[in-house]
Amino acid sequence: MIQDWTDLGKEMWSYLTGKSAVINYTFIDMAVEVPRDIGPDAPRATWKLNGTLRVTTSEGPAVESAAH
Repeated sequence: MIQDWTDLGKEMWSYLTGKSAVINYTFIDMAVEVPRDIGPDAPRATWKLNGTLRVTTSEGPAVESAAH
C-alpha cells in the first residue's frame, strides 16, 4: 500500500529494477538552499544544478558507462 512519496519511490524502484529502465532528470538553472544549521535564520549552502542526472536500474553489479 502506498501512503506517501517515499513509498511510491520504493515501489517504482522495485518495479524498474531488472527491467533495464533509465530515468533522466534534467535541471536548468535549479538552485537548492540547504540549511547548515537548525532554524529559520540558519545560514544556507546553495547547490546549483544545471544538466542531466541519469538513473539506471539493474539487479546485477553496478556497471559504469560514459556520459553522453
